[in-house]
Amino acid sequence: MNVYLENETETAFDFDTEEVALSVAEKVLDMEKCPYEAVVNILLTNDQGIREFNQNFRGIDMPTDVLSFPNIVFEEPADFSRVEMQAADCFEPETGELILGDIIISVERIREQAENYGHSKKREFAFLVAHSMLHLLGYDHMAAEEEAVMEEKQERAMRELQIMRD
Repeated sequence: MNVYLENETETAFDFDTEEVALSVAEKVLDMEKCPYEAVVNILLTNDQGIREFNQNFRGIDMPTDVLSFPNIVFEEPADFSRVEMQAADCFEPETGELILGDIIISVERIREQAENYGHSKKREFAFLVAHSMLHLLGYDHMAAEEEAVMEEKQERAMRELQIMRD
């Protein structure tokens, strides 16, 4: 598993963002039984930056906490059985890694939501990575049943990594 993380802000956290992102991404892929080595790109930006992405790609002119841009279309969440049929678009030619997609996170929302929920910035960051990784694997939360599945998986990942609410 490789995580390529870019922080385009001047925000520094009291934890290693790349290390946390990698451990969360690996945990989600293990939970979902991903049979491939994979790669994901993460961009840390500010509210203005994520607002622009949200406007350009979703037509929503407001900031959000996290955006996910999957590279793979899953018929069923985390069903890797058909991924090789999309091989030309899904695998990095030089490394053979499965290209899952891109994650964009607002550093301002990490701080704000950590304070609002009464937990650490590390916990909020890890949660947003887990949430977005599930989106990259085809999960969604448009219906109550889907939302319940995602919530359980997110909490399980946090629990197994022992990244708990303070």
